[in-house]
Amino acid sequence: MTKSGFVSIIGQPNVGKSTLLNSLVHEKIAIISHKPETTRDSIKGILTKENCQIVFIDTPGIHKPHDLLGKLMVNQASASILDGDVVLFLTEKKIALNKDDLQIIAKLPNPKNNQKIFLIINKVDKIKDKTLLLPLLAKAAEIYPFDEIIPLCALNKNDVEKLTLILEKHMPENPFFYPEDYITDKDNRFMIQEIIREKILGATHEEIPHSTAVFIEEMSEDKEKNLIDIHAVIYVERLSQKSIVIGKYGLKLKEIGQLARIDIEKLLSRRVYLNLWVKVYEKWKKDPRALQEMGYTE
Repeated sequence: MTKSGFVSIIGQPNVGKSTLLNSLVHEKIAIISHKPETTRDSIKGILTKENCQIVFIDTPGIHKPHDLLGKLMVNQASASILDGDVVLFLTEKKIALNKDDLQIIAKLPNPKNNQKIFLIINKVDKIKDKTLLLPLLAKAAEIYPFDEIIPLCALNKNDVEKLTLILEKHMPENPFFYPEDYITDKDNRFMIQEIIREKILGATHEEIPHSTAVFIEEMSEDKEKNLIDIHAVIYVERLSQKSIVIGKYGLKLKEIGQLARIDIEKLLSRRVYLNLWVKVYEKWKKDPRALQEMGYTE
């Protein structure tokens, strides 16, 4: 008998959803940064044990959207609530639920259906006096009948293992949905674009991280040189942003490329030639055609 099911991870931006996903599947499959709204696409992470497979769905943060891209992100996250046998509503270290938390709770399904809803309070390692959590736990239980309320640190192996064991108990009897060696549903092309975007997030500030998109125009194997040849475009919204991403004498773009190439070579287990260039695509976040071309769809 095998068990297999889906676990949706939802919450506000920047509460540690992608960090938790990576910890749960023991691999880095979702990019991470300290900047809000890093995750733009729902991504599945797959944990397979001997008799149980859990498919985790990492979602964009639920927030008030300011453009079409934001609307697509929020729609993806909201739709994933219905996809999970278990829904993990992730919030972070705090002593009270805020307005945004309450708005997300209002989106949670009727408690009478078969879904299990967990409240996960992340980053509790930052709270020295754990008794400060007690009012939050009591208030949360009043607001919604969560099946579990679990304080944890997404980077703590013991905490993550305890959560995994609880989730296994709630998985329904099913055949495995994915081959046992799969850890994600995304292909290498998507992962490479995300790696490049992660390095942009780390190297730039202010509006730049939210105004960039990455698209691989060409990816081929150069058998003569025994490497993978990748040509990728970094899209920005304004000419001034292009100058910032390229940097003085091209040094910023070179730094982004060098850091990205290291991770891409680890992903592919091959040598990589990475060619990056920057193009201006005005208001791409509001353009349905641009978003579709870049792979941002509901």
